[in-house]
Amino acid sequence: MSLATDFERVSLPLENAFTIARGTQETAENVVVRIEDEDGTEGIGAAAPSAHYGETADTVEAVLPDLLETVEDVGDPHQLDRIERRMAETVERNPAARCAVSVALHDLAAKRADLPLYRYWGLDPEEAVSTSYTIGIDSTERMAEKTETAVERGYSTLKVKVGTDRDEEIVSTVRDHAPDATIRVDANEAWSPREAVRKIDRLAAYDLEFVEQPVPAADPEGLKFVRDRSALPIAADESCVTLPDVPQIADKADIANLKLMKCGGLREAKRMIHTARAHGLEVMLGCMIETNAAISAAAHLAPLLDYADLDGSLLLDDDPYDGVAMPEGDIDLAGLDRVGTGVRRE
Repeated sequence: MSLATDFERVSLPLENAFTIARGTQETAENVVVRIEDEDGTEGIGAAAPSAHYGETADTVEAVLPDLLETVEDVGDPHQLDRIERRMAETVERNPAARCAVSVALHDLAAKRADLPLYRYWGLDPEEAVSTSYTIGIDSTERMAEKTETAVERGYSTLKVKVGTDRDEEIVSTVRDHAPDATIRVDANEAWSPREAVRKIDRLAAYDLEFVEQPVPAADPEGLKFVRDRSALPIAADESCVTLPDVPQIADKADIANLKLMKCGGLREAKRMIHTARAHGLEVMLGCMIETNAAISAAAHLAPLLDYADLDGSLLLDDDPYDGVAMPEGDIDLAGLDRVGTGVRRE
C-alpha cells in the first residue's frame, strides 16, 4: 500500500481575545496534516502547538517532513503501533506535530474500516461527557458579558480562568450571571501554595466543581500541599504532560487533565487515561485552541472521561473544518453520520 502526505499552516482568528494568567492570544496557529491512501481516502489531523511546551507552528512545520516520511515508509495506516514507535524514534519531542499525524492516521484507519472512530475503538457514545466552555480573563464587565453569552448559547458548564488580583470578584461575577451553571476554575500555575489554599477557601463559597493547576508545575510538593488542604478537588494540567507524570501526581491531585497536544497522540492519551484510572485519579481531557481537524478526534475519547474541556474550536471566530457536533456542550457522538473522526472541510 502507498500513502501520500502533505500539510498546511492555517491562521485562525479567535472570536474574542483569550487571556489566561500567563498571556493573551488573539489568533491560533494550527498545522493541518493530510494522509491519503491509494484509493483516495483521506485522513485529516492537526497540530495546535504551544510555546509553553516548547513548540510553535514553525517547529511543527520543521519536523513534519521527517514524521510523514516515516508514515510513507511504513505505508499501512493500520500499523498504528509501528508508526507511533517509529515517529518517537525519529522526533523525540514535538508532541503536537506527532499528534497531528496520529489523528490523521486514526481518521484514515477508521474510514477504511467504514466506522466512526469511537466504534473502531469499541466505545459507547451514550457515555460521552459534555464539554465545558471557557471564560478567559478580561475586565469584570466583559467577563460578565461573555458569561451571559455562554449561558444564552446553552453551555451549562463553565471553566473560568483566574490567576489575578481580583479572582474572587471574577468568580462572584460569573456565578451571578450563571447561577445554575457548573463552574470550575483554572489558575494556570499562577498562585503560590499558601496563596492557593487561602483563595480556594474563599472561592469554594461560590459552589465550584474543582480547581485546575493552582501552582507551578515546577513545584510538585506545592501541589501536594494544596491538595492536602484544599476545600475543593484539584486537577493537574501543566503537572501532567506525559505518561510518566501520571503516577507522579497520583498523591498530589484528584484529577489528571490530559491533552493530545501535550502527550503526542491518541494512543498515548488512551494509555494515560487507563494509567490514571489505575492510580485512582479521575480523568479530564483538555485542549489547546484548535480547529476541529484536531478537536473532532479528541471528542471520540469522551466516553472514557469524567470531564471534558474540548471547546478549542468553539472559541474560534470561524473554523474551516466541521467535526463532531457539540450543541450546548453535549458531545454528540451518537448523532455523527460520518466515518472516521467526522472531520471535513466546510
